[in-house]
Amino acid sequence: MRYAIVGAQGQLGRDLCRLWGDAAIPLGRADADLTRPEALRSTLAALRPDVVVNCAAFNFVDRAEREPEAAFAINALGVHHLAQACAEVDAMLVHFSTDYVYGRDPARTFPFSETEAPAPTCVYGVSKLAGEELAQIWPKHFVIRTCGLYGLAGLTSQKSNFIEMILRQVAQDKPLRVVFDQRCTPTFSADLAAAIAPLVATRQFGLYHLTSAGDCSWLEFAQAILDLRGDARPIQPVRTAEFGSPARRPAYSVLSCAKYRGLGLPALRGWREALAEYLRSRPT
Repeated sequence: MRYAIVGAQGQLGRDLCRLWGDAAIPLGRADADLTRPEALRSTLAALRPDVVVNCAAFNFVDRAEREPEAAFAINALGVHHLAQACAEVDAMLVHFSTDYVYGRDPARTFPFSETEAPAPTCVYGVSKLAGEELAQIWPKHFVIRTCGLYGLAGLTSQKSNFIEMILRQVAQDKPLRVVFDQRCTPTFSADLAAAIAPLVATRQFGLYHLTSAGDCSWLEFAQAILDLRGDARPIQPVRTAEFGSPARRPAYSVLSCAKYRGLGLPALRGWREALAEYLRSRPT
């Protein structure tokens, strides 16, 4: 099985390349630009992969409010181009989406299943939802919604991740202010990567939720980071509205992974255990 990984330089893409070794074909933007359909089709026609995994996205949530055309060009229309290219070479498509397709029910207290109607609250979420729908033009697709990805590539990437942001603030002795009114499931990209090949092997195409087990607020996640590092410094709880971000975040976006487990595949480990592994794995 040969896997072409679009967006191979991101956190998840790098984990997939590491995991699959010689079976992975890493593709950066120069190799597979979702906004250049002819070049994209040519690349896949030359490679003839068995599976195309799309890790590329416009995932700057606040910028998407100012640049909706750029967000839709990659997150929606780009996925359409990729699905067409996969159909031409008969390659299975794995496309990643987000918990941000939900969020209009702030009183929600139980996880969302794949059968529930999405209701995004921001341009980014709308663009990713459009991409989900456009991926379905090719029947051999897996659309995987996940949440709050963090990976070791975040140590060096421009966008970084939540954990590294917290640790930078600690290193600089800055006060920590973290929202307590967003509940979700931060997910270790290495764990997500390990779940992809077994899912593809089932050939049970469709939409799946796949995150670490459990849920927490970002405040609880930040507190766990400090606890695992033996750091007793205080964290100031704040409401999302106090940050004044352009994009409206979901207040509750925990995803049920029961459909994935129903295939006989094991659940990802709990978010606390995954976080501890991340912190053990990062260079000191």
